[in-house]
Amino acid sequence: MIEMSRGEFEDLVGEALDTIPPRLTRVMKNVVIVVEDDAPPQVTAQGGTLLGLYEGVPLTARGDTYAGYLPDRITIFRRPLLAISETRDDLVREVRVTVVHEIAHHFGIDDERLHELGW
Repeated sequence: MIEMSRGEFEDLVGEALDTIPPRLTRVMKNVVIVVEDDAPPQVTAQGGTLLGLYEGVPLTARGDTYAGYLPDRITIFRRPLLAISETRDDLVREVRVTVVHEIAHHFGIDDERLHELGW
């Protein structure tokens, strides 16, 4: 496990977001990305270590009646990512993978397909 301030960690998330191609970020609609220290207990109670979470209506599921919704929310969990990382390079890689993974959910890509694609 490595140590890092919340501000430094948020910068890493920002850097990971900067690696997303502009053609994709331009079509991301009604979504906010936040950093939290830990996942909520009701989510982690399902087992496993949660590094990120997408909550919302994927772009592929939005129809003509999609209006008035609160923004989708992508949460990146700081402490679990720090806990699984031995080096700063590990952390940079894990943050990027987590950010890409959760953004993929915003685009309607499920876990099975992400694993097929190597994510």
